[in-house]
Amino acid sequence: MLNVFDSKASKALLGLAIFLIAGFQYLYWFGEGGYHEHQQLSQKVQQQVELNDELKERNRVLAAEVYDLKNGVEAIEEHARLDLGLIKPHETFVQMSTISTQYKPIYIDPNAQVDLRTNESEPAELPPEP
Repeated sequence: MLNVFDSKASKALLGLAIFLIAGFQYLYWFGEGGYHEHQQLSQKVQQQVELNDELKERNRVLAAEVYDLKNGVEAIEEHARLDLGLIKPHETFVQMSTISTQYKPIYIDPNAQVDLRTNESEPAELPPEP
């Protein structure tokens, strides 16, 4: 078996085979359309599929809302009440504040004089003491 690679032609063929295999491996891993580029494209496709699923769900919700607005009076009334603040006759509208209980009001001195040119307040003049 050792005498098979004794001739120069067989050594040249072996060198050529090694060179071709190394070249094909390089193209597989780093060439155009190779393994790394394929992995990047697969990742982008997966991200786009996830985005499309989210958008399909949003479109489904919007389509259901459009259907309700076209076919139901309750949906129109709910939209008018929540988004536009409309009320029926003889109803009282109550709006709850979302300000926290830790809120501290700002005290503004009603007697302070405000210079409108500089928007700075000047302390009110006190009457002279007797």
